[in-house]
Amino acid sequence: MKPGGRSTKPNAPRTYSSGKKQIAPPRALFERALHSTVHGLAMFDKERRLVFCNNLCRQIFDLPDTLTRPGTPFADLVAYHASVEGGLDEKGDLDLQQTWVNEHLGALAEGKAFSETRYLKNGRIILLTTQPLPDGGWVDIQEDITEGRQAEQEVAWLERHDQLTELYNRAYFRDELQSALAGGAKLSVLLVDLDDFRSVNDTFGQPVGDALLKSVAKRLSKVLRKSDVLARVGGDEFALIRFGVNEQEQVERWAQRVLAAIAAEQRVLGRKVYVTGSLSIACAPEHGTNADEILKNADFALHRAKTSGRGGYEIFDPQRDYASGRATNLEADMRVAVKKKQFELHYQPIVDIALHRVCSFEALIRWRHPERGLVPPGDFIPFAEESGWIVEIGRWALERACKDAAQWPSDIKVTVNLSSVQFERGDLYGAVAGAIAQSGLPFGRLELEITESVLLRDHPKTHDLLHRLRALGVKILLDDFGTAYGSLSYLRSFPFDKLKIDRSFVRDFGTRNERDAAAIVQSIAELAKRLRMGTVAEGIETAEQLAMVAKAGCEEAQGFYFSPPVPVGEVDAIISRCQQICSSALQASA
Repeated sequence: MKPGGRSTKPNAPRTYSSGKKQIAPPRALFERALHSTVHGLAMFDKERRLVFCNNLCRQIFDLPDTLTRPGTPFADLVAYHASVEGGLDEKGDLDLQQTWVNEHLGALAEGKAFSETRYLKNGRIILLTTQPLPDGGWVDIQEDITEGRQAEQEVAWLERHDQLTELYNRAYFRDELQSALAGGAKLSVLLVDLDDFRSVNDTFGQPVGDALLKSVAKRLSKVLRKSDVLARVGGDEFALIRFGVNEQEQVERWAQRVLAAIAAEQRVLGRKVYVTGSLSIACAPEHGTNADEILKNADFALHRAKTSGRGGYEIFDPQRDYASGRATNLEADMRVAVKKKQFELHYQPIVDIALHRVCSFEALIRWRHPERGLVPPGDFIPFAEESGWIVEIGRWALERACKDAAQWPSDIKVTVNLSSVQFERGDLYGAVAGAIAQSGLPFGRLELEITESVLLRDHPKTHDLLHRLRALGVKILLDDFGTAYGSLSYLRSFPFDKLKIDRSFVRDFGTRNERDAAAIVQSIAELAKRLRMGTVAEGIETAEQLAMVAKAGCEEAQGFYFSPPVPVGEVDAIISRCQQICSSALQASA
């Protein structure tokens, strides 16, 4: 620089003196602002020459300095981009380039902004928006939407897959089956249920149980053909579709291969585990012409296979009266159970993470059968709902839970599950009000938990009843949030007090899906907070999972880490024990 002169660099911006400070001219300030934007930007004049290109635009398209100088023809930039992204030589495909340029300029001539998506070789996805300018030029804005698109793909994957096994889920399986049947496909459906899987969890713990399910999923995948469809449709239940096979000899050979694959010794998490499976088969069109009919008949046959002994299979027989025998026995047993009050409630604590104490207990019904012992809800609730007995059983559960909770400390609530059938039959409002009146429990200490099945019917009576119950002061919770297709839309239909985040997300903590699961949990927690709703993370089994849901912003937690469901007589001991567990875990993670 010459003494007293300005910089001899050709592109150095001229500065102006203002007291002791040097102020850049307006153009320099404008360019600096454009370079700092979060989007790439390129501006062209009416002669189709580059006026300005910010740094992010250069980075996105990896442009050399020679092509980012003002005055560079638009066609030169297109030729370079085509040679890099299209695998063309240096001259490029002139006809293809000119066609694209003509389409681009033709759209600009209409005076309307337009957008297109570019998929670059480096994996980035760029949304290119072109905005015409009054003087005949235009501005190209480049937005990197890679992460957003990847997130959309992940959500789409989650909607169709089971996260634990990475197989298709029940909803997708049913859709595929229905679509195939609607097209007149000839096929067989096979249902597999692992025999006495519960004992694996009880003996070795859920991590071994989960690992076993993954192992079974891999083994089943190895006996598939490319056209087969395999899904996990329940806790320990799998389903398969095989196209073009419905002859008895063929399906029997297939069933035997599947059962043999499951029964072979399995090593999971350093342990030898032996498990067998029971299996059923229903064929189309012989055993049904729609998905619901095929799955119902396969389920009937599966129940018979399981009651006939482990490791066997049953092909659905239309001449056999599966339903009546099963239903008659259950109907008679349940009638006696209701009359003799064979049901009982067990309670699982829900912990306030910030306060390190129990804030509620979820009431979980059990059936004390005189011959079968303690029957879990999954073995009788579906029939109770189908037969209508759930209305009377649900009324009893409400009354019992409120009476028990009235004896607890006044700051602890009780959470009771409701069935969709209770909304359709009987007087649910009267049952709730009656339970409160008999027990003397304040309305604010009762939480009612519903699942998406209640909202799927979208009946005005259902929404009216929910609003009436909430007006009493009762809290309404939405269970299994994050797994249903319409989860977000449900939040618009009713102002829930809390969302219970499905245990499948928590289960992925500590796996290769941990990052995605943590992001989903955090997003749900943030969404709930904005909507003034609380959050409960289900399925907490370790101190690490508790620390992670706390970090994600969840307010409450529930799971076997604190306690399994216990009889009412053990509630007092659980209250003091949970406080110690929560305090120790969170202090250790701090």
